[in-house]
Amino acid sequence: MPDATKPQAGQKLKKELGLWDVYAISTGAMFSSGFFLLPGLATAYAGPSTVLAYLVAGILMIPAMLSMSELSTALPRAGGTYYFLDRSLGPGAGTIGGLGTWLALVLKSAFALLGMGAYLVIAPGVAAFLPGDEEQKLWVIKGLAVALTVAFAALNICGAKETTRLQGLLVIALLAVLSFFVVQGLFHLFFRLPEGEIPRQFTPFMHTENGFGGFFATVGLVFVSYAGLTKVASVSEEVKRPDRNLPLGMILSLVTATTIYVVGVAIIIATVDAEPLRTDYTPVATSAERLFAWMPGSTGITLIVIAALAAFASTGNAGILAASRYPLAMGRDRLLSPKFNELGRFGTPTLGILVTSGLMVFFILTLSAEGVAKVASAFNLFVFGLMNVSVIVMRESRIESYDPGFRSPFYPWMQLVGLVIALGLIYQMGAIAVVASAALAAVGAAWYIYYARDRVVRDGAIYHVFSRLGRRRFDELDREFRQIIKEKGLRDDDPFDDVVARAGFFDANATAGELAAGEDPYDAIADRAAAWLSPRIGLTLADVRARIAEPQSDPNTVVSHHAMLPHFRVPGIEQPELLLVRCPQGLEIPTGRAAAAQPVPPVPTDGAPHERVQRRRDEQAERRSQAPDHVTVYAIFFLISPEDDPGLHLRVLAQIATRLETEGFMGDWRAADNEQNLKEVLLHDENYLALRLVADTPAGALIGQTIAEYEWPNEVLVSLINRGGRIFPPRGSTQLRVHDRLTLIGSTEGIAEVRGRFQA
Repeated sequence: MPDATKPQAGQKLKKELGLWDVYAISTGAMFSSGFFLLPGLATAYAGPSTVLAYLVAGILMIPAMLSMSELSTALPRAGGTYYFLDRSLGPGAGTIGGLGTWLALVLKSAFALLGMGAYLVIAPGVAAFLPGDEEQKLWVIKGLAVALTVAFAALNICGAKETTRLQGLLVIALLAVLSFFVVQGLFHLFFRLPEGEIPRQFTPFMHTENGFGGFFATVGLVFVSYAGLTKVASVSEEVKRPDRNLPLGMILSLVTATTIYVVGVAIIIATVDAEPLRTDYTPVATSAERLFAWMPGSTGITLIVIAALAAFASTGNAGILAASRYPLAMGRDRLLSPKFNELGRFGTPTLGILVTSGLMVFFILTLSAEGVAKVASAFNLFVFGLMNVSVIVMRESRIESYDPGFRSPFYPWMQLVGLVIALGLIYQMGAIAVVASAALAAVGAAWYIYYARDRVVRDGAIYHVFSRLGRRRFDELDREFRQIIKEKGLRDDDPFDDVVARAGFFDANATAGELAAGEDPYDAIADRAAAWLSPRIGLTLADVRARIAEPQSDPNTVVSHHAMLPHFRVPGIEQPELLLVRCPQGLEIPTGRAAAAQPVPPVPTDGAPHERVQRRRDEQAERRSQAPDHVTVYAIFFLISPEDDPGLHLRVLAQIATRLETEGFMGDWRAADNEQNLKEVLLHDENYLALRLVADTPAGALIGQTIAEYEWPNEVLVSLINRGGRIFPPRGSTQLRVHDRLTLIGSTEGIAEVRGRFQA
């Protein structure tokens, strides 16, 4: 049974990112080198079929995107990909995946800021201020990239919302110019080009020397263009309504990116000759010279340079934002120094931002463009393959608290296809990609073995899969996932308000007054509770009584903040049933501390180091020894839910637990003078309204009307009426009277509208 004391307060990132922020981070991160730099390099491998390579890469991204959406909505945590791999495959795989994704983001971001230089060189009026020597010019470009890295690092330290506000502005500017480029380009292709020009530019469609091998290698090369989705997963802990905003933002972003990539690259290939395009580091600008020839002076080139700068800047900015969350998450889990888990004065992971930025500066000063693109793509493919495996492991682990708001369709075939795609593209990209992936796995494994293994007392969900074959499982994982459900809160369609409105209620004082000599107070409460629950859940009175006989002995029973939550699931019911019991004088519940005197059960070693086993045993013993003998409870919530919907059961349970932790809740609960007030204490402030009908007030307009006569906002329901101390659920024909006290429940928007009408 969980401890009744307050949970430890960890440092949590603020949930302040909405759908637009998710879309902006993902989209901004995908339009930089992938569009403004890579098309030229890609055509050297695949020729005009580069257009198809971008389309295929976008399609092949779908399995990884769906897997990432599912994992992100189930486990919205900083470090995204790392956290998914760690909690599914274990800390060893988490170390490899975390380092791989972190390095991929750092490389892509460094590449983006370095790519800004190529467009600054061609910017009107800028070239005159640069040195003529190419090597000196390169160092000026690198110096500018370093300065931008420092500036974006400072911005990220000031806060995620400030960062995404800039990100949104950059993405708006970027999409505006790119849309103009695409529209103008399509007009040029269909109405300005001479007849036969498009077939000539696209012939031969496939590179004559490299063939299909070069084509698939190009697919792997441009795959890095879609890595923005990884950045979204890494900031999922800071996203509001993650069940909706994360998958929707990713899908919209991928559709936008794929469309603009395919159409934009087709325009570039149709307007730039093949030979110069293969060595062109500013292909969009070269194409724009022809498309925007009708514009005065250098206006067209200036627009493209502005778009390129916005794209590269947004990628660098979002890259630091996302990549810095990986050291934070790994520091939380002791895979890196715990100092990475410390948040600065602005609530951001300062050390992670500084280290990430420092590594970007190193890559800017030392690496070349093509090598960075290949290594970044290889790392992304490697991690995406592991994420598809993670979804399979999480599903097959059958952990009830794994509760994604979005589930990948076509499971498990979608994930198996995604794994094959990742491995196949790494192979097609050649020796650099294969060696980089192998080196990543080796470095990550070595770091885990020699640094992290003895510091980590944790296993992944894969052990829950093994447990089905008779091997051990790591039960702490279920408790951790339940905490995540609690932090995510209810889904939009969860019927929590309706469950509370329909809930039964009785006061334990009346029950206690009927006790026979020597009778246990809880037994009397359980008898009465079983009588109320039995006809509602389809179990016999004896069965219900047996299920709630000694909830304090059930390790799943929640005892928190002077309340107890006995709960279970049964088949055959359509919705949760809730019974509220108030104990104004308090009820002493034994916690079974005597069990602490018993020997701590052995912990299976399974080859784990002795230090880890001993630490786990010590933690078990400490938890037992710290349990109090008795806990005084003032509230008991009996919750019974449908057997086939464990996620809903856990979310309702978590919502009750969240309300218990609200400051002043128990005082309001004990002070409530009737059932209606008690239910209002339990309901969300934003989703309920208590309204008293008094003449000569706005609410007085309801007096004399029936419930059905008044036009209530959509999704608003009058659930209870208190009339002279008698509380009852109304019908449509119920006529409202003066001094009635109404309890209304509904959507946040609907309740706000009613409040505006009657409480202005």
